[in-house]
Amino acid sequence: MPDLTSLATPAATLLKASGQKIAVADSSCGGLISAALVSIPGASDYYVGGSTIYTRVAQKGLLLVPDETMVGMRASSEPYALLNAQTIRAALDTDWGLAETGASGPTGNRYGDSSGHACFAVTGPVEKTLTVETGDTNREANMWIFAKAALDLLIECLKQAK
Repeated sequence: MPDLTSLATPAATLLKASGQKIAVADSSCGGLISAALVSIPGASDYYVGGSTIYTRVAQKGLLLVPDETMVGMRASSEPYALLNAQTIRAALDTDWGLAETGASGPTGNRYGDSSGHACFAVTGPVEKTLTVETGDTNREANMWIFAKAALDLLIECLKQAK
């Protein structure tokens, strides 16, 4: 199993070098993305904050996403991840927003997605989304895979933005 520091060092290094800041909306990995980013000494140079948006109640209460914005959209989808990334970026006035949403397991979610399904979004100077399907029912293993996938997508965007 990876450790937090090695998971986040590549992204943290690029964020520090660029002088840019990030905000994170974790979901099914329960804050692991944020934990990894803040495990690096000097994280306050690039990490502004984040929230675990595990339910619609959290999205509505913490990100202030109104009901009308959610019409025709469901959680655990790329559009939902992108909405959360854009919203947390705007709320915390950062260069980058990163969001993850999915089903870590051991069962799927109420939207019909299997365990190991997650969607990711990065928004900023570059905007990308990604869906990952691990096919695994191991909750903790999926959480680590999701956090790594999110940070890898961030790294891809940071490099593309150079």
